[in-house]
Amino acid sequence: MPNGHSACYKQLYLGECVLATAFGIAIGPYGADIFNPRSWGSTDQVTLEVMRFVLATGVFAIGVELPGSYMASNWRSLVFLIVPLMTFGWFISAGLIIGLFPSLNFTSALVISACLTPTDPILAVAIIMGDFAVKHVPRHIRLLLAAESASNDGMAYPFLTLPIYLTLEATTKSAVGKWLLFGCLYQVIFGTFFGAVIGTALRYILKFAHKRNFIDLESFALQYLALAIFIMGVANMIGCDELLACFAAGNAISWDKKFNEKTEASMFVPLMDLIITSVGFLYIGAWIPFNTFNAVDLGIAPWRLVVLGISLIALRRIPAILLLQKLVPDLRNIRQTLLCGHFGPMGVGAIYISTLAVSKLPQPNYPPANQIELLASVTQPIVSFIFLVSLVVREWV
Repeated sequence: MPNGHSACYKQLYLGECVLATAFGIAIGPYGADIFNPRSWGSTDQVTLEVMRFVLATGVFAIGVELPGSYMASNWRSLVFLIVPLMTFGWFISAGLIIGLFPSLNFTSALVISACLTPTDPILAVAIIMGDFAVKHVPRHIRLLLAAESASNDGMAYPFLTLPIYLTLEATTKSAVGKWLLFGCLYQVIFGTFFGAVIGTALRYILKFAHKRNFIDLESFALQYLALAIFIMGVANMIGCDELLACFAAGNAISWDKKFNEKTEASMFVPLMDLIITSVGFLYIGAWIPFNTFNAVDLGIAPWRLVVLGISLIALRRIPAILLLQKLVPDLRNIRQTLLCGHFGPMGVGAIYISTLAVSKLPQPNYPPANQIELLASVTQPIVSFIFLVSLVVREWV
């Protein structure tokens, strides 16, 4: 798990995520124009793979760092924080999007809200594992938020695939059937099972190798990155949810905490986390399409985006988690409940899901000729603006 904020946090209360994004904007096309991913042509595939890599390594790290039996002993808290809370946030976000962008229909709004529903694990860990949080936030809450963010990022797939299928399939029956079979059973359930099985097998292989001195400490630490990439690649190749697979595998590998004991003394792991996180947010800063934040033909105006950002922060999680408080054992008082409700950063995961959504839609014309083209045109501008709002608000508020 990333170590959180760098040294500058102690003086400026700034972490690497904000600094890297700001630097990406500064050297990007709306700054010095030194680094411009959009000049490469169609950048969706590049963006998708960069975000996939950052997320996969991040959720794998969270799985490794969680206490071995955490998911089994805290399953009830996680179930209520993931399923009903995400569902509430999904519909609330869609309602806000429809109200502010009336040219979108409800299904299109559900696609965009699916990008904004999950809690970003990279931003989450960077904040809750920072020095300030370690001193002032109870450990059980920090662990709960870390596990929730890693789990629900992968759980965004069913929320995205249902409206995508409803948009693209000829009949509702066909769309729901594909969603249940592929979006839920195969991607989510099989993806989690696949990750857990592979992680368990790799745990025994590493123990066997270490017991017989087939692997040294430096190579053991290197497996932190190699295993995450391997599991991500295999899961993506067979079409299941690579994020849930990486998280489940990370938790399975460290179930007996032997993996942690061998890697915690190495400086490679925190350095690797810092580099990957910084590069990912730098890329996003240079990639953000600022020119689309005021696009009349798409129905996008700055005031609509600002109102949406403020409304999402206030309504996306807090009302629902207040209603669920008594059902979540780890929420022991109203302060902890409000903290968990307020805490729900939208970051790399939102960019990843929005790019995944756009990649499944037809290439739009300008101006859009129909609802599908409009959805493909407005998804990334809306999500990238909310990313900026969330980045600033979650860092300081």
